[in-house]
Amino acid sequence: MLTTPLAERMRPKSLADYIGQDHILGPNSGLRRAIESGHVPSMIFWGPPGVGKTTLAQIIANTVDRPFHSLSAINSGVKDIREIIQKVSSTGLFGAQNAILFIDEIHRFSKSQQDSLLGAVEKGILTLIGATTENPSFEVISALLSRSQVYTLKHHTKAELNVLMNRALEQDAALKTKKINLKETSALIKISGGDARKLLNALEMVIEQAYTGEELIITDDLTTSIIQANVATYDKDGEMHYDIISAFIKSIRGSDPNAAIYWLARMIEGGEDPKFIARRLIISASEDIGLANPNALIMANNAFDAINKIGWPEGRIVLAQCVIYLATSPKGNGSYMAIGKAQAIVKETGNLSVPLALRNAPTKLMKDLGYGVEYKYSHDYSNNFIQQEFLPEEIKGTRFFEAGSSNREQDIEKTIKNLWGDKY
Repeated sequence: MLTTPLAERMRPKSLADYIGQDHILGPNSGLRRAIESGHVPSMIFWGPPGVGKTTLAQIIANTVDRPFHSLSAINSGVKDIREIIQKVSSTGLFGAQNAILFIDEIHRFSKSQQDSLLGAVEKGILTLIGATTENPSFEVISALLSRSQVYTLKHHTKAELNVLMNRALEQDAALKTKKINLKETSALIKISGGDARKLLNALEMVIEQAYTGEELIITDDLTTSIIQANVATYDKDGEMHYDIISAFIKSIRGSDPNAAIYWLARMIEGGEDPKFIARRLIISASEDIGLANPNALIMANNAFDAINKIGWPEGRIVLAQCVIYLATSPKGNGSYMAIGKAQAIVKETGNLSVPLALRNAPTKLMKDLGYGVEYKYSHDYSNNFIQQEFLPEEIKGTRFFEAGSSNREQDIEKTIKNLWGDKY
């Protein structure tokens, strides 16, 4: 019986076999050209699990024909980094200079560990490729970040996931000899959450437990029954980390402090990074509570600061206080929805011209062209307000903010309507 998981057996070896991430690997993309030319810079791959960060790093090393060294930030330290730098430096005369060092979960490296990379990266001894599921702006030191290109990787689409499954059935040595009918894939795709590794390992689990030698027809009901019966096995590689944080945030959003505290305890007992939890609380405070209770963001931000000041395990008390406060707070997503609508309009309409009245006019020519001429200074008018148009002509009158049912957001909408009347 094969012990290597299907996801590992199906790991692509070249860009031609790599599925997804067309936004950074398209034919005319900068990254694709860099890889094909052999001149790759240090870079950080930021994205959720199972989207091909590690695979892409290995493909890059193979394509540019450079020595490839790999570390995991979970079980590596400064000593390991220095050993690799020494090894690469000592063999530089024999063509091993400028090797690629891949660091998985680089966000788990401390500042001192990241500092130990700087000299080798600056001198060109190493080309760094880091992978992280966390925002590198928060987790990678600025000196290292400024020397690296950051590429954001996205969840696989439904179409891409279907291609991955069919490719596995057609090409994998252990599966292509079996009679398998992939009749329904919705359950597999839903379980995967866009994670290719999770998808392929779930597919393999279904086949291993249901295949009897006769034709196996995979349906959503079959998939669900097998996966639910093997939750512990399915999550053995850490996927539960993302399921639990999802349950945690949804419990806060759903105003259930008991469930939220339970999921918090699960993360604490599981050894989760406190800062990871605290960052999620800041996001929740803005996305799910927002204007309904602006103090929630202050509370969450202060909780993050407190974690950094007092450390662990006492920091768990701070998190618990914040979690209960957020879970029991009024909820509103007006600002979250507003920025989403605005971004959609920007993508649809492109770079619309700023109205002349709102343009800056630092030169005489600009003033002669009418820049800022019709602008009305709000403080010159009663109640510091005068109606005028601030949006580009093409989208004037567009309404982005829609108040939810919370009292606070309703009050904000009343204030806007009192000022703008029928124009709102």
